[in-house]
Amino acid sequence: MSNSTVAKRYALALFQLAKENQLLDQMESELRVVKEVVNNSDNLNAVLKSPKLSNEKKKEILKESFESFSVYVLNTLMILIDRHREDHISDVADHFIQLANDERGIAEAIVYTIRPLTEAERQALSESFATKFGKKSLRIDNIVDSNLLGGIKLRIGNRIFDGSLRGKLERLERQLLS
Repeated sequence: MSNSTVAKRYALALFQLAKENQLLDQMESELRVVKEVVNNSDNLNAVLKSPKLSNEKKKEILKESFESFSVYVLNTLMILIDRHREDHISDVADHFIQLANDERGIAEAIVYTIRPLTEAERQALSESFATKFGKKSLRIDNIVDSNLLGGIKLRIGNRIFDGSLRGKLERLERQLLS
């Protein structure tokens, strides 16, 4: 079974529990924190992947780290440890977040700009691009990229809309050379 299939199954089960218990927002925010910690903590990754530590010790460390989280998120983490699927934790969180976004009609977008976007600019981008994807709104992650020269580059899923000055210059150069 591939990594994504395993992660999807756990995420779907957790998502169904979240909907049944009206904990979708809470569990999504908790899983975002779990993902952030797992992806950015080399020490935690070393502990989780260590063959020298027992599963019970790994579970104890996770329980202490995420003690304020819902029982459903903690139990999912414990099951992943029991089944030696520690490396799937981040993927489970990603799939859960995607399911939650689909339920709400939200798409995740990464917007590259030369400067930070204002709230009005975020709202305008969300309104104009959300309808193109059949979504209600966009959750925008703004990344400042000084290499753009001007304009914006927007990425939603695997689609990129390049309205940057650098992108326009590169397209113009390709046209002139062909």
